[in-house]
Amino acid sequence: MKSVSILGCGWLGKPLGISLLKQGYSVKGSTTSELKLSELDELGINSYLINIEDCEEHHLFLQSEIVIIAITSKDIEAFKHLTRQIEFWNVQKVIFISSTSVYPNTNAIVTEDSETVQKPLTEIEDIFRKNHHFKSTILRFAGLYGPDRHPGNWFKGGRMIPQPEGFVNMIHQEDCIQIIEEVIAKDCWNTTLNACSNHHPTRREFYTKAKESLGYDEPVFEETDESSYKIISSKKLQRVLGYTFIHDDLLSFS
Repeated sequence: MKSVSILGCGWLGKPLGISLLKQGYSVKGSTTSELKLSELDELGINSYLINIEDCEEHHLFLQSEIVIIAITSKDIEAFKHLTRQIEFWNVQKVIFISSTSVYPNTNAIVTEDSETVQKPLTEIEDIFRKNHHFKSTILRFAGLYGPDRHPGNWFKGGRMIPQPEGFVNMIHQEDCIQIIEEVIAKDCWNTTLNACSNHHPTRREFYTKAKESLGYDEPVFEETDESSYKIISSKKLQRVLGYTFIHDDLLSFS
């Protein structure tokens, strides 16, 4: 039985763990909340209370073939400590969940070869990318939406939405889970992949439709003559994984 440890069983990590269990994987999952430990155990996910910024040893949690890192911490030193532990316990493969926020707005299409912004997240990516003791893949997810994260609920209370003519880059939770599983199933390692729907409506189109789907009033936009945006390309991911997006129409809200 293949074993997977998911560091961060939150909005993405928990349903990912449930899906992997259904496929016959042995799954360990971490949380920073004691209240969530019993919830994970009841789902069949072996739970661990872990905050990597405490720099503790996590030997039982790391005794898996694959570690999936799905936390929001930007503590560079904590990640260096974590990778040393990953090396010591001979983890074979690591998936690090990153973000397309590493790319600056260039008003153009960006790929995995495009310039990135120097920030903690890019430094953390390099910690994994440059480590040769294990195989790793960096997944740069676009804006996340799905269950309990409906874009129509964003920008409440009359908050104005900036850059209405800029383009959105989004990915549904179901696609995130499927892509992670495809990386594992197809042994796609030692690479960096953008993960984003092919559909890039304007922010005006997207948020108007999102609010309408929930029966809300039309959104209020911060009108401007200039637009600042980027369009994330996932062509590399689709090519190497042979992947077809489940949710590729961002104006279809069910």
